[in-house]
Amino acid sequence: MRKIHKIESAKIKLPIKKRVGAYARISIEKGRTLNSLSAQVNHYSNFIQAHPGWEYIGVYADSGETGTSAGRDEFQRLIADCEAGKIDIVLTKSISRFARNTVDLLKTVRRLKEIGVEVRFEREGINSSTANGELMLSILASFAQEESRQISENLKWSIRNGFKDGKPHRLNMYGYRYKDGECVIIPEEAEVVKRIFNIYLEGLTPVEIAEQLNRDGIKNYSSLEFKPSNIAKMLKNERYIGTLLLQKTYVEEHINKKGKTNKGEFPMYLIEDAHPAIIDKDIFQAVQDERLRRMELGVFANKGINTSVLTGKIKCGTCGCSFHRKISRNATKTKSIYWQCFTKAKEGAALCPVGNIPEDKLKKAAAEILGIDEFDDIVFTERIARITIPEQFTIIFLLNDGTIMAKQWRFASKRDEWTLERRQAQSERLKLIFAFRRQTKEGAN
Repeated sequence: MRKIHKIESAKIKLPIKKRVGAYARISIEKGRTLNSLSAQVNHYSNFIQAHPGWEYIGVYADSGETGTSAGRDEFQRLIADCEAGKIDIVLTKSISRFARNTVDLLKTVRRLKEIGVEVRFEREGINSSTANGELMLSILASFAQEESRQISENLKWSIRNGFKDGKPHRLNMYGYRYKDGECVIIPEEAEVVKRIFNIYLEGLTPVEIAEQLNRDGIKNYSSLEFKPSNIAKMLKNERYIGTLLLQKTYVEEHINKKGKTNKGEFPMYLIEDAHPAIIDKDIFQAVQDERLRRMELGVFANKGINTSVLTGKIKCGTCGCSFHRKISRNATKTKSIYWQCFTKAKEGAALCPVGNIPEDKLKKAAAEILGIDEFDDIVFTERIARITIPEQFTIIFLLNDGTIMAKQWRFASKRDEWTLERRQAQSERLKLIFAFRRQTKEGAN
């Protein structure tokens, strides 16, 4: 008789594939092209997919002017995917491709190691998951950082030598483009530049100019809406009259690439008639004179700011900030003008407990200090240098002759506010109310 035996299958666990992503980057400053980046992407795509134990996640690729930039979008996306548990292994060509700052490199690698992600550096043959991986990374990253510094110094040397020969580092700006070694005017943008200078002389502020251009759908150099800061920089840029002032700024530190204003640390080079002008020199000078005039006037030059002779005079004795003028209206549309510490207005009473001061109280106290019957703008401006509010209900006046005087004030009581005029007005109001009610009652009957 035939017998059939069941043979149990062995439970074989299939190996779990490692999810692998790669990071590629090129530096334009080294003269590499996007073909190099494409080659790196193809290399890692083929390499990962050819490995039987790996699952291809993708290649994260950045291109930029320097490897020290912290704003690499694809690098940030790679780290986010690692944090989200989508990647087990990160491949990269070298330490210099991944980071040139030793501190940032080790911080990133350690964080990835904590969440179970290993980083492999192809050129150096380093795996962050091995025992000696971090030691080797620390040593080699220091060399990579020094290489970055040398590249930066060489670039600075090249730029500064160009300045000596009258060659700008970059000249692309609104109104101009640098083409084939020459500065070329962009006609449609040049008309906007002329418009900006002209309407500024007509009295408009950078804020109003930016709003006007944006309403008309005109974009700035970056194809974005104009900001007041864009307008302010354009109005003082000597390049619009064909003049170049080279090395107005410099980069102090090669890691963060932060620019600083040159205040005599390096020589500057002035080149007149360096390229075609958009703005006439007389108009440009008129704008500089107007800018200086408005700067001397301060907030009073901006008609959009609610100012008075008290503006800029009042300081908080608690936090040191200025007081600013506020206007409010209650339910009956009665206007109330008072002064408030800017810290309190922005951050709340927890950071500055000094209370608001009604403007009429300030003016009354000033008039009493000055020995005049009524507050006078001219007398106040001539004789009072500064007002300090050390605490609620106290005002300290510093006079121009150096005299310091203090004055107390208080809110008016209901009895003080009940003047003869107010009594008469209230009486008339009540008469109208009673007459209306009487008419309504008679109509109902």
